[in-house]
Amino acid sequence: MIIKRILIFCLACTFFTPLSSQVKVRVFSDTSPLSALLTVDEGEYLLDAGYGKSSRIRRGELVFISRAGNRLAVKIHNGKIFLCDSLYLSGSADNSRFSLREGENSAGWRRYDGDLKCIPDLGSLLLINICDADSYISGVVMAEGGPGRHPAYLKTQAVIARTYMYRHMNRHLSDGFNLCDNIHCQAFKGITTDPIVQEASISTRNEVIAGPDSALIIAAFHSNCGGETVCAGDVWLTPQPYLTRITDPHCLNSRNALWRKSITLTDWINYLIKSGCDKKNIVSGLLNFSQKTRLTDYKAGDFSMPLKQIRDHFGLRSTFFSVAVEGDSVILKGRGYGHGVGLCQEGAIEMALKGFSYRQIIGFYYPGVKILGINEAKPVEKPPL
Repeated sequence: MIIKRILIFCLACTFFTPLSSQVKVRVFSDTSPLSALLTVDEGEYLLDAGYGKSSRIRRGELVFISRAGNRLAVKIHNGKIFLCDSLYLSGSADNSRFSLREGENSAGWRRYDGDLKCIPDLGSLLLINICDADSYISGVVMAEGGPGRHPAYLKTQAVIARTYMYRHMNRHLSDGFNLCDNIHCQAFKGITTDPIVQEASISTRNEVIAGPDSALIIAAFHSNCGGETVCAGDVWLTPQPYLTRITDPHCLNSRNALWRKSITLTDWINYLIKSGCDKKNIVSGLLNFSQKTRLTDYKAGDFSMPLKQIRDHFGLRSTFFSVAVEGDSVILKGRGYGHGVGLCQEGAIEMALKGFSYRQIIGFYYPGVKILGINEAKPVEKPPL
């Protein structure tokens, strides 16, 4: 038991190092693949399967990995097939790169740097990329922000992504990695070679967003706020002083600023009744509802229900919408896209085009924060052993 606790402590220490240059990311986490195909793009890799089983994998050579019961079946470039409990591929140089895809998805190649660990886990392959933190941040910025953006906006996304990375570095500690690559953590579809995105990561290296107490903030963001962000406490029940309501004029002419949805009056009425609305409130005039500024509840007569509940049921873009009865239809006229908390991406993009710096953009959407080096920020609390 003492030895086990020492091992757990040592593992925890590798995750708690605040200035670690590497991050462990579970890749293809949203699909849980049963097999994967790997090819070396640059450099050379050592494939270590334990028990003295190792092979050199060179550029252009392929490795096929498949789940085989509680073990892995591995086929390498020379046709050799063997079983193992786990697999570790380590690059021989800093510029080592490999591409990876699910075994059944021929169009799904993603490119990574660093190393790869593969183990069988709960009926699937657990694929963990141990990669350089700067490369990871660049990949997140590309996945979350997209190519062809203004450098100031990309720097904004880089600092947000780095803040999230360090704040949640222990999120999957018990699973053997730091972060997953889907929206549960941050979208990461591999490295990028876009020089502007890479520069955004490198030029803001180690910079994070902190509150007045120097603790890393919850760097929430969404696509479009519709002209007004929302307090975190109205969405997640936990208020934060830097996630408050602000008026945002920058996103109003953007692609996701406005939306419209038509629902039959019968469907709307049936939904309200099933949600507990008394039939006395089912009168056209009472069903109309207006949001000039963000509210939390829809009201019809003396009936009310959370707007988030309506959004989830009908798959709406946001909770920032008005309701109007027009004949046999109910028209929802909405604003924005997403939960509305924190940074509005389309507003930030427009601010960058107007000449605002990434520091000014961050300060606008997260009032009262400061940008620090990660070594100046308050350490993230360690989970109990």
